[in-house]
Amino acid sequence: MKAVVPTLRIHDWEPCRLFYVQGLGFGVDWEWRDAPHNPAIRQLRRDQAVLYLSEREEDGFPGAVVHLYVEDVDAWHRDLAERGVEVGGPPSDRPWGNREFRLRDPVGNVLCLCTPAGQRRPA
Repeated sequence: MKAVVPTLRIHDWEPCRLFYVQGLGFGVDWEWRDAPHNPAIRQLRRDQAVLYLSEREEDGFPGAVVHLYVEDVDAWHRDLAERGVEVGGPPSDRPWGNREFRLRDPVGNVLCLCTPAGQRRPA
């Protein structure tokens, strides 16, 4: 196995574009539709993280949870808050060993940004 790429179901590209591209800093690698006015699927990438965002009904339902492991979750939280992304509360240490926080995209998918306890930088 080389990679796992989660597909997040969306309904409306524009608010998701603002959230993922402008807010979180993902780039759009490609967009595909089987006909000009049909729903699209897009591949987004930031660093090593790859996500598919799909408007296609057969690609699931909004409300998925995806964990994105980052080097410094506290720095991510500060950066996203400075960009105007609604981040909720600060990162917290979880009993399973992650320091993490969650945010919700415009259609209800949840992104959990995490740093494993053994990989955190000292404050």
